[in-house]
Amino acid sequence: MKRRNVIAGSAKMLTGLACLSVALVTASPARGVEYRRLSVKEYRDKMKGGWIGQIAGVCWGAPTEFKFTDKIIPEEAMPKWTPDMINNAFGQDDLYVEMTFLRSMEQYGLDVSIRQAGIDFANSKYPLWCANNAGRNNLRDGIAPPDCSHPKFNRCPNDIDYQIEADFSGLIAPGMPNAAIELGEKFGRLMNYGDGVYGGQFMGGMYTEAFFESDPVKLVKAGLKCIPSKSQYAEMVRDMLRWYAENPTDWQKTWQLAQKKYREDPAYQKASNGGIDVKINGAYVLMGLLYGKRDLDQTIIISCRSGQDSDCNPSSSAGVLFATIGFSKLPDRFTKELSETKVFSHTAYNFPALLNVCEKLARQVLVGQGGRIEKNAAGEDEFVIPAAEVRPSPLELSWEPGPIADSRFTEEEMARITEWGPKREFEKYFPGWSVRDCGKEMDPGLKNEYAGRKHVYVTHPLSRETGCTLSRTIDVPAGKQTVLRLVVGHHPEGDWTLIVKADGKPLLEKSIGKDISEKGWASLSVDLSDFAGKTVKLELVNQPSGWFCEAAYWGEVVVESK
Repeated sequence: MKRRNVIAGSAKMLTGLACLSVALVTASPARGVEYRRLSVKEYRDKMKGGWIGQIAGVCWGAPTEFKFTDKIIPEEAMPKWTPDMINNAFGQDDLYVEMTFLRSMEQYGLDVSIRQAGIDFANSKYPLWCANNAGRNNLRDGIAPPDCSHPKFNRCPNDIDYQIEADFSGLIAPGMPNAAIELGEKFGRLMNYGDGVYGGQFMGGMYTEAFFESDPVKLVKAGLKCIPSKSQYAEMVRDMLRWYAENPTDWQKTWQLAQKKYREDPAYQKASNGGIDVKINGAYVLMGLLYGKRDLDQTIIISCRSGQDSDCNPSSSAGVLFATIGFSKLPDRFTKELSETKVFSHTAYNFPALLNVCEKLARQVLVGQGGRIEKNAAGEDEFVIPAAEVRPSPLELSWEPGPIADSRFTEEEMARITEWGPKREFEKYFPGWSVRDCGKEMDPGLKNEYAGRKHVYVTHPLSRETGCTLSRTIDVPAGKQTVLRLVVGHHPEGDWTLIVKADGKPLLEKSIGKDISEKGWASLSVDLSDFAGKTVKLELVNQPSGWFCEAAYWGEVVVESK
């Protein structure tokens, strides 16, 4: 009952704010360009509100993240907000990843190259998942942007990642949607492709308009202009607007409609990674923004109760809404406990420093977009922002991608990437060997220790039909006995089939499981003497057997000649 009273109270408090407008539109008769004006003081207040919205949304929803998938979170399972929760955000990937992008622009300028942005992202040390992790691993392995996110190299192109990290692009581009689109083409391309990029550009577009508009429907339509109209993401946005108009008081009915189309229809699951897909989570953002009807609590609660990525989604909806209001007008339950000194994990920023770098970059964005800074009647700096026709990115489909750019980092660039990706890690501990068709299940990559052995490399088959293959071309010396020596392991609950080939000829096929291993490890030798005096390509295949815990654990891979 208390919660309902709080929600009703906040809705009443904000009713009058919904009609406010901070935009003063003027025209330049000489050039025919329309301008919108925004004092820097007002800009900073709204930008600050946008960050608080992100922080509040992710903190409030964090206890529920992915605990409720494909179902609505019961009302009684929704956490209760307390003012001290605001400081739980400093270790959230929703925030520290986008601050990496801000830092790249702060250090190298607004026009920082996408390759430099990729190097900075590759050198980040925070934990990542999904498209972020795949893109960063590709960068660390030398696949430069934009190929690092291309579906040929990244199996998660339509994941939610850039959507939850694009807030910065609108917060530093008030009234300048083309700038947010351009930033998406730079930073969104580090991990996403197609709809995965468009989700972030859509969010950025809503933020750019939030400095001048408060009506959620108009904000959504502004974001829609920033993405290709024929994309599935744009289709989802149009559906949400239509379903909201048809069912303006029943968000759960709209939730069911979104579930049926964007989760259960295979046509909208192409290139999807299940519950991480950008379209269904984007629908949940809009669920809160539209049905919350500008109520702070309800906006967060509805986006959260929609499930799936239930901390990221309210972070996005609340960020946009809070930006329309501004920090100074927010109730103190969202602001009074915020630490001004605590530094966001893996960043150079505490909250005041974050605001300062955003203002600094916003001034640069304004000039780059043809605007200017003037003094208003009060003697304060004022942004004079030119209106421009919105130019969305070209349409790309993750399930029918265009050609790769064949972009690779140079040796000099690779020397500046101090963190290692799975391929480089493998080549470091198994020199001369390469790996291909490695699936993402069971956390593949180098493990410092596993089952009593150090520096163990884990692979997983790409699919039920395609195994992961280690390969190397060797010269087998004449007059010597040459042996391939292997120490291989398996998951305690699973097994897999090891296939050894030389120039395509099978030399060994053996099940690696409990029956042949000792303490999880099996030692095997394959005689290569028949190839003496020849150059031969060796292939070691981690082939699936029953598709349960199919990971292969490579402890030793050595070719010896005596």
